Amino acid sequence: MNAHTMILADAAPDVRPKSAVSTGVGLVGLVGLFGWILIARHFGMDGPLSALTGVICCGLPMVLWSLLIDKVHRNPSTGIDWSAPPRPLKDSIDISLVKIAGLWATWGAIAVVYCVGRWYWSGNYLFAMQVLSTVAPILAVISVPYVIWIDRRLVEPRDGAHAFGQFLIGQGVSDRTILHDHFRAWAVKGFFSAFMISIVPGAFGDLIREPLAAMAASPVILVGWLITAMFVVDIAFATVGYVLTMKPLDSHIRSANPYAAGWMAALICYPPFIMMGDGGPLDYHPGTGEWSDWLAAYPAVVMAFGAVLVLLTGIYAWATVAFGLRFSNLTHRGILTHGPYAWTKHPAYLAKNSFWWLSTLPFLATTGSMVDAVRNTILMAAVSGVYYWRARTEERHLGADPAYRAYAEWMDRNAPIQRLIRRITGNAA
Repeated sequence: MNAHTMILADAAPDVRPKSAVSTGVGLVGLVGLFGWILIARHFGMDGPLSALTGVICCGLPMVLWSLLIDKVHRNPSTGIDWSAPPRPLKDSIDISLVKIAGLWATWGAIAVVYCVGRWYWSGNYLFAMQVLSTVAPILAVISVPYVIWIDRRLVEPRDGAHAFGQFLIGQGVSDRTILHDHFRAWAVKGFFSAFMISIVPGAFGDLIREPLAAMAASPVILVGWLITAMFVVDIAFATVGYVLTMKPLDSHIRSANPYAAGWMAALICYPPFIMMGDGGPLDYHPGTGEWSDWLAAYPAVVMAFGAVLVLLTGIYAWATVAFGLRFSNLTHRGILTHGPYAWTKHPAYLAKNSFWWLSTLPFLATTGSMVDAVRNTILMAAVSGVYYWRARTEERHLGADPAYRAYAEWMDRNAPIQRLIRRITGNAA
């Protein structure tokens, strides 16, 4: 290599690795969701079925964009070979029938957990159970032609469901790793799908019912409404992500987190295992007040503070929108490098915890007790520590993929937040 070539090589841009999801798919999902929100507000449709329709209006444009524009079904990562003719039905039907048996047995096991878990039959979860019990027979019927169709086109149709089916019919399992990953993936879907569906109606109803006059009259109410809107976006995209894990959309689960620490760190953030909820060991709320109450005497500060809270919630929602069809806890479904993930590897966790600190102000106690202030501050710090723990376990899981390692290395060199941390700590490496 001559000197001129070396100079050009040194000057070559440090290109960010390509993201598994395009920006467009999230944008069309937003258009569909906000379009339905406008219709629902106009006609006063604030019920649970209207909220569920909002999720559909969010997901359908993303499916169409993914197939027609991004053509994700052509990605090699789908495991589907569209260039070859479908294998003869007689060569795949036995595989398909075993797979259907494994799939139905998996769904049956999830249904048993739903029936046994008392929390699934009270409060918000009742809506989720109604939805899932309605669609379950439909999915069971549709799964038969779907599995038979896709198995004729998959390069390797013998997956985790097939391995479970083999186990059930007494054929044994040649690779238990595939079987274990199948169980983990469906445990994620079963647990989080029910949770996401259960919270769909609440925030959506609040978003639809809030009068424009009230928002115009009170900056605090306006801030609350905008924050609710960001949560509705997050919930809709996350629900779509858990439902649409499909190979033709390239949104299937590549792997589920195999580490117990990862599962523990995630599950303690959600009911019924949540530790931050009312009365939980990490409940930092007793003796705290609303941020707007502490700042009520300073209207200008209220507006500025509220704007920051809306911005943080917006970043949190943006981090979910960036996933498009692929949002999911505890799974690898493709590496994101665009949007807020070009700034930090964990934008949702960073924005969410910053929001909690600012909205709760745990170091201020309504009781006037220093003990309460110190206790709440320590507990809030512990909650942030849980999310740091989650981030580290996720990195450990995703680090098995060379694409994630390339992204992480690029982030260490270029991401603004990482560079800021290095500047603060004095580490220029």
